[in-house]
Amino acid sequence: MRKDLKRIRVFVTDGYWRKTLAAVRALGRRGVQVTVGESTYLAPALFSRYCHCRVRTPSPVLQPSQYLDFLETYLKRHPHHVLMPMEEDTLLLLARNRERFQNITSLPCAAHHHLLFARDKLKVLRRAEDLDIPIPRTFEIDNMAEAKPLSKQLEYPVVVKPRVGSGSAGVEYVEEPAQLPAALARVFRSGQSPLVQERLPSEGAGIGASFLLDQNHQVRASFIHRRLREYPVQGGPSTLRQSIIHEQARRDGARLLESLRLVGVGMVEFKIDSRDGTAKLLEVNPRFWGSLALAVNTGVNFPYLLTLMALGLDFPAVHTYRLGHLCRWLLPGDILHFLQNPNRWRLKPSFFQFRQANMSYDIIDMDDPLPILGTFLGLLPFYSSKDFVHVRMRR
Repeated sequence: MRKDLKRIRVFVTDGYWRKTLAAVRALGRRGVQVTVGESTYLAPALFSRYCHCRVRTPSPVLQPSQYLDFLETYLKRHPHHVLMPMEEDTLLLLARNRERFQNITSLPCAAHHHLLFARDKLKVLRRAEDLDIPIPRTFEIDNMAEAKPLSKQLEYPVVVKPRVGSGSAGVEYVEEPAQLPAALARVFRSGQSPLVQERLPSEGAGIGASFLLDQNHQVRASFIHRRLREYPVQGGPSTLRQSIIHEQARRDGARLLESLRLVGVGMVEFKIDSRDGTAKLLEVNPRFWGSLALAVNTGVNFPYLLTLMALGLDFPAVHTYRLGHLCRWLLPGDILHFLQNPNRWRLKPSFFQFRQANMSYDIIDMDDPLPILGTFLGLLPFYSSKDFVHVRMRR
C-alpha cells in the first residue's frame, strides 16, 4: 500500500488554519490524495495545489450536529482511509462521536476522556508533579473569596489563565496585587475556573516538544523547537521559531504524554527558567500545533507518519531532523510582532532578513503560491462570517 500512496485518501478538517496548510502540503507531496473541509471556500489550505478536493462543511463549533451528519454522509458516499482533525474543537467532537465513523474511516486520536484530561491544565500540572517534571508555582482559585488572601502571598508578576483553554486565549499578565481580582473575575465570567502561576523570567526561551504516539501510547516520533518571536509579543503563537535539541524537554514531554495515554499527535509547551536553566511545563496541546510546518520542513512529517499509523503500517521511529532551521509565520504574524515590539529595529534575526538558506515559511512557498492569496481572501469570512464568531472572540 505504501508504494501506491496515490490510492490513499485523507480527509483533513479545518482548512482555515496554517497548520492545516502544512498538513495538506506534507501529505500531498508524499502522493496522498487530500480532501480539505471548511465552512468557507475562502481558506488558505483549500487554495493549495495539493488539495485534491474542496468541501464546504457546516461549522463544527456552531453547528456540531449538522457537521457530524454531513461528515458521516460524505464519508460514506466518498470513502477516505483516514479522517484527520486539525482544530481542538473538531477533534473533541469527533472523538466523542467516534462510533459514528469507526466503520467508515480511521480516526487516529485518543479516547475522548483522555483528551479532556489533557486539556485540563491543573490536572496535567498535578500529573507532572507526580512524575517529577518541573512546573511553575501554581495556585487554583475556586471562588473570588480566595483571591484577597492569595494576592498578598504572591510574588508579582503572575499569570492568570483559564483552567481549560487553547493557546493564549484568556491569558492575562498581572503586574501588581490590585490587578488580580479583575483578572480572576474575567475568567470566572467566561465560565471557567482560573489558575494563577508565577511568571517565569522573560529571558527564558519557550520550548515546544512535539510527539506522535501509537495505539499503545508509545512515542514514535519527536521534534523540538525554540520560539524566537511571537504575537502578541508578551505571549502568543510563535511567528519565528527554530529547530533545536533539548533532551530534558524531549524526555519529560514523552513521559508526560505517555502517562496521559494519548494517541496521535500532541505538543508539550515548556519555558526555560533562566534562574536554574530547567524547562518548566506550561501546558499540553493534544492536537496539531500552529508551527507544524517547521517540523515537516526539517524532516519529521507528522501528518504522513500519522497516516501510516492509522493505516496500520509500521515505520522506523523518527527522532532526528535538521537543526538550526528557521520557520516564519510572516503573514500576518511576524508583521504584527514587528509593529507591536518596541525593540523592532533591533530584532535578531532582523525582521528584514527575508531570504536565508535555512529559512522557510508557514504560508509562503513558491512551489505552492496560491495559499498566499487564500490568506488575504480568508480575512473576509474571518471578519464577516458568523461561522468565525468564536474564533474572533478567542483571538
